[in-house]
Amino acid sequence: MTNGSPSGPAPDGWPPGASPATTASTEANPALATGFSGRRGALFWLALRTGALTVLTLGLYRFWMKTRLRRWYWSAIRPGGHPLEYVGDPWEKLLGFLVAVVILAFYIGLVNLVLMFLSFSLFQGNAAAYALSLLGVVPLWFYAQYRARRYILARTRWRGLRFGLEPGAWGYAGRALWHWLLTLLSLGLLWPRMTFWLEKYKADRTFFGDERMVQEGRWTMLLPALRWIVLALVLGLCATASLYSGLPLGAPLMVGALVAGLYGLVYYRVETLRRLTEHKRLGGARLTFDPSAFRVMVITGLGYLVTVVLVSVPLALLGAALLGVQALALIDELELGEAATLLTGLPDAALIALSVALYFSIFLLWGAFRQVFVTLPILRHYALHLGVAEPQGLSAVRQRPRDEAHQAEGFAEALDVGASL
Repeated sequence: MTNGSPSGPAPDGWPPGASPATTASTEANPALATGFSGRRGALFWLALRTGALTVLTLGLYRFWMKTRLRRWYWSAIRPGGHPLEYVGDPWEKLLGFLVAVVILAFYIGLVNLVLMFLSFSLFQGNAAAYALSLLGVVPLWFYAQYRARRYILARTRWRGLRFGLEPGAWGYAGRALWHWLLTLLSLGLLWPRMTFWLEKYKADRTFFGDERMVQEGRWTMLLPALRWIVLALVLGLCATASLYSGLPLGAPLMVGALVAGLYGLVYYRVETLRRLTEHKRLGGARLTFDPSAFRVMVITGLGYLVTVVLVSVPLALLGAALLGVQALALIDELELGEAATLLTGLPDAALIALSVALYFSIFLLWGAFRQVFVTLPILRHYALHLGVAEPQGLSAVRQRPRDEAHQAEGFAEALDVGASL
């Protein structure tokens, strides 16, 4: 399908010369399944190596680190046997970041200057200026989120065809502010409404090749995703009433409310993602998606637990190093061997260097283990439960022009809006 051609190499399991569309149309269940081929060992060493280079270059290499990690993840996700491709350029990201920093510095400096003048003129103080300055950054945060998504889609391909997202970052920022205001005024009851309409704004502007995606459904279909959060609120109210009335059920109910609330947040995210994904249409094709919220919560909990345990070893060493000569002298008094005597003889500069090395090793190992035990299993779970129904509807899709996506993810990098992957 490269350069607009609907033909391409047949994935594993299809006869030579057959395309997913023609083969799927002859099957009783034509859905294309998604495979995942990533291995933990390769990802660990990639994350550790690129993280170390990022530290050694004082953060400069992080644009190359993100690019290499994305290429690894994208190539591991294989809808219909064909891997996704990420063709982002780290130089684009670096230059976009520098441009965004200059624009943000000018914007924030000018806005703060005006707000500070008005604050001292009207309120005889700077408290109002600081509060309004913080609010002034919120639209930029939403703007950066949309721009980051646009760049990632513009640099993602499947079977040679580009994805894309129409310009509309300021429109998204305005809608996000409005929906967040309504959600806060409704005490969270309109949270599903915000989730639906913000996703619809982005999905309806998304393209695969020259085919536009459509987000179908209604926002009310997301209301059942709040069930566990509602249960947590009810248990919390019951626990509060029990504590005030002196009943012994207050503590168990509070624990139940906490557990239900944590699971409710995960369930809401996974369930809304599932319902929104299954109501997306791309030409004649539709997506199927059936992840397990409980499985995602287990992966997250166990993944972070394993990460904490593995990182605790260098953390303990760092604690001993920070204690310095006193801790090492104590070890020597306990007669633990020649190693302790050798350490007590180290100069202060060596101890400082050891402490710094252990300090950065903790962050490097944390990032690498989190990729291996949290990010990888969750993405694999999502990928293996994603499919394309009626894929023959994609047979007429043609290539779209390349989106230059100026500034790349510069604003997302500068504001740190969580657009790592």
